[in-house]
Amino acid sequence: MDRSRKESMKRKITVFTLSAILFALSSSAHAQQPGKVLRIGFLDTSTASGMAVLVGAFRQELSKLGWNEGKNFAIEYRFAENEGSGRLPELATDLVRLKVDLIVVTGGPGALAAKKATTTIPIVITSSVDPVGEGVVASLARPGGNVTGLATLAPELITKRLEILKDAVSNLARVGLLRNPRTSTTLELQLKELRAAAMALKLKLEEIETQIDAKGFESAFQTAKQKQVGAVMTTTSRPIFALRKEIVELANKHRLPAIYFQREFVDQGGLMSYGVDYEDLFRKAAHYVDKILTGTKPADLPVQQATKFEFVINLKAAKQIGLTLSPEFLARANQIIK
Repeated sequence: MDRSRKESMKRKITVFTLSAILFALSSSAHAQQPGKVLRIGFLDTSTASGMAVLVGAFRQELSKLGWNEGKNFAIEYRFAENEGSGRLPELATDLVRLKVDLIVVTGGPGALAAKKATTTIPIVITSSVDPVGEGVVASLARPGGNVTGLATLAPELITKRLEILKDAVSNLARVGLLRNPRTSTTLELQLKELRAAAMALKLKLEEIETQIDAKGFESAFQTAKQKQVGAVMTTTSRPIFALRKEIVELANKHRLPAIYFQREFVDQGGLMSYGVDYEDLFRKAAHYVDKILTGTKPADLPVQQATKFEFVINLKAAKQIGLTLSPEFLARANQIIK
């Protein structure tokens, strides 16, 4: 073979090799066959309308990462409609039956239900109170198995909210805690921390069990007034979040200072909130989904703890219920809505 033919063949081999590499890279970019639509299951205890804000943040972030809904991915939603975590196993099994490529869950109970339903389909948690304590992962650094995601530090944050309430309301002696009557590991972790904090702060904690619906909260606020509480708060849960509009309206109607676990309550007219930026968590969850769908194993992705927190105060709401907040107290807020 003469020299020119050898050089021509070398060029062809080089071009072929480069083409193969580029093809492999472009294929791995979304780890799918051309035209294939990957299906993401979404499992939550509340409602579609209640979760619309957070689901929107998740979808927007996926779009920024190059995922085009309807073209290379689709979401299969399953909501328990505030009927409790008892429905989650059935809904998780339904998603597994559909052979989705990945399941996104919004808390520990959902993660446990999904984990029981499948050991092979990857599971991403958007916001678990304590994934290790709940038995969802082996450890934060090495989750193991098919589950990973984000943790919210909710037990620690709920005690901080109680401290803020005491600082906001002068001579506060009784605090009404609106809570789900159904017990769960998530709820028990919060109650354990909160009861100890109330004792340390010399506050009487009136635990008021309520059905998670508008009628149930109406009754709960009436009970709170009867017990002569000086302020109210709730435990952290997605079903309670879904009913934030109704809860805020009742707190304002009864002129009760309240602190909430997400800023969306304040956006609805609530007095104040302190907690994790959940929109940030849902955006981060989209990055987990992207990494897993492009080839990374869940076991190789450590669980991240929340790092972004915010304290928001609504001065209009304070005026509405006749509460005066000191300049020193207001100075602690990340944002003040006037």
